Amino acid sequence: MNIHSLQAPGAVVMIRPHRFHPNPETAQDNGFQSSAGSRGAADIAAMAYAEAGTAAERLREAGVEVHLFEDHGERDTPDSVFPNNWFSTHGGGHVALYPMYSPNRRRERRGDVIEMLKSRYRVQDVIDYSGLEPDGLFLEGTGAMVLDHAERVAYTARSNRASEVMLERFCTHFNFEPLVFSTEGEDGRPTYHTNVMMCIATQFAMVGFDLISEPARRAEVRRRLEHSGRSVIDLSLRQIASFAGNAMELTGKQGRVLALSSRAADSLTREQRNLIEKSAQLLPLAVPTIELAGGSVRCMLAGIHLSKR
Repeated sequence: MNIHSLQAPGAVVMIRPHRFHPNPETAQDNGFQSSAGSRGAADIAAMAYAEAGTAAERLREAGVEVHLFEDHGERDTPDSVFPNNWFSTHGGGHVALYPMYSPNRRRERRGDVIEMLKSRYRVQDVIDYSGLEPDGLFLEGTGAMVLDHAERVAYTARSNRASEVMLERFCTHFNFEPLVFSTEGEDGRPTYHTNVMMCIATQFAMVGFDLISEPARRAEVRRRLEHSGRSVIDLSLRQIASFAGNAMELTGKQGRVLALSSRAADSLTREQRNLIEKSAQLLPLAVPTIELAGGSVRCMLAGIHLSKR
């Protein structure tokens, strides 16, 4: 198997949070977010810190290069463990910085992460869209978009966090075709981020088609993925609720791996597992505390699609 893939980077940025907690600013439109219950803030933060650190070690053991940064929480950044929302990297040396919907998430952007990328990888330019936040134009990175790097398609669910005006700008600058669709969950709300319902890997894609509310658009998404040559795996609403769609394919030392949460892996059927394992080894990571915030493993990983210096 040729392990090189545009879709599956061999390196990621992760943030280990010291003061993690479910973010009250994002609860209104994030139907995946849960209450911490009776557990104390210190316990929740400590468990999330440990989960992020263990996940980074598991990825390193699989041969994925992990650039792990610490967030000590001085700036009130409860969702800092999810860096894929504020920046993305692209072949040819391009980096994007994104406008964030929730004010306290805007504080997650860090100059030291970008400087590390510039020092370790070939970065030609950084396009900063964050100045569009006062205009109400938001696009929360590879949470709002699920990018097909090979076919150059940006699959995007309409939401508060994915302005179509901003999406058009991104696609023009980074040479993607936007494919936008509406969603509706069992609670009647749109899916807050596309990457909780959709994962595109090198040889397969996993999609919660039942969430796409327009039949014609649902068929178009399926058709485009099938025409790309991928096997398409339908995820049920129960599997989406277990974060099975929030997975990311990466390149490790023995080939490609699919990083996903233990809860997500447990929700997959044997048939789905077999299809995935034809091209990628499942790599379940235990992140139950972090999942209280409404995101899972994919949200924790900012892939590096840049060439090393």
